[in-house]
Amino acid sequence: MGNKKQTSFDSLKILNVLFIFASVVICSFLMLLHIPGMELLGTNPNWLLIWVVAWSIKRNIWQGAIAGLIMGCIYDGIVTSTPSYIFSFVLIGVLTSSLQKQKYIGEDFISVAFIVFFMTIIAETVYGLQYARYHFFSISEIIDKYQQIAIISAIINSLWSPAFYYPFDLWNNKMTKGASQF
Repeated sequence: MGNKKQTSFDSLKILNVLFIFASVVICSFLMLLHIPGMELLGTNPNWLLIWVVAWSIKRNIWQGAIAGLIMGCIYDGIVTSTPSYIFSFVLIGVLTSSLQKQKYIGEDFISVAFIVFFMTIIAETVYGLQYARYHFFSISEIIDKYQQIAIISAIINSLWSPAFYYPFDLWNNKMTKGASQF
């Protein structure tokens, strides 16, 4: 009887890993696609950033940092930017996972959208500072463009975050309940 439970538990772990891998692949493909009606003023959602926030909400700091590191590497491979996005994604993973969940996070999509909004602002700020430092620009030279990019990106990411967070959270809850039965 114990062997059957162990096999079922192992198959749940494998299924969970496959789901996580598939969600990363889907987010990566969505980053490459320009689907009409999904963009706002030429800016598409940053699905990998949304993934990092959705993953890190119910994880510890190390898991959030590792998710940010992996997604930052994938994002750097997609956009081939000069300063790396890795630091900003790791920071977002750490900050999101360190939120006091019982105070700030309800199970509603509005709180997740707000978290994605503010984490996008932070990520764009970190990247903007890195960009200015790398290209030897002063902050005043990039501030106008930064404000436009950060606000538009934060709005579009927060608008699309429930579309990803709901199935992702549903799956995580199902896996947590399934694993606790064994």
